[in-house]
Amino acid sequence: MQVILIQDVNNLGGANELVTVKNGYGRNYLIPQKLAVEASPSNLKQLNEKLKQQAKKEAKLLAEINNVINVLKEGVLKIGAKTGTSGKIFGSVTSVQIARAIKEQKGYEIDRRRIHILDDVKELGTFKAKIDFGNGNETEVEFEVVSE
Repeated sequence: MQVILIQDVNNLGGANELVTVKNGYGRNYLIPQKLAVEASPSNLKQLNEKLKQQAKKEAKLLAEINNVINVLKEGVLKIGAKTGTSGKIFGSVTSVQIARAIKEQKGYEIDRRRIHILDDVKELGTFKAKIDFGNGNETEVEFEVVSE
């Protein structure tokens, strides 16, 4: 029996996936639990349409991510930090400060959990951070720590 999964099912497949299962498992468990629907011609058409819409949405999102990556690579971010007389900063630069600088200087709001600083930033200078947008889309951003 072929069914279309509505939700992810462990050891079987993900949502919107066409799978073959035994008749009893499909009729007695998957369909009554609203985990799957029978793979009828009308349900297969709905699945194909849903997959097309999902592909369009992903293409649009990918174009937007590429646009953000290009804007972030254009210039160096400036992050102000309080420094002592020796040029070392008090504390260190965090991903929260980088996210705030991106929002203020580039106009994009990026979740701080997606930003990974490659080195410890405890002095003035130019450093790099990696931003992971998901689905294998990531970029490196240069930022410069300057004295306030």
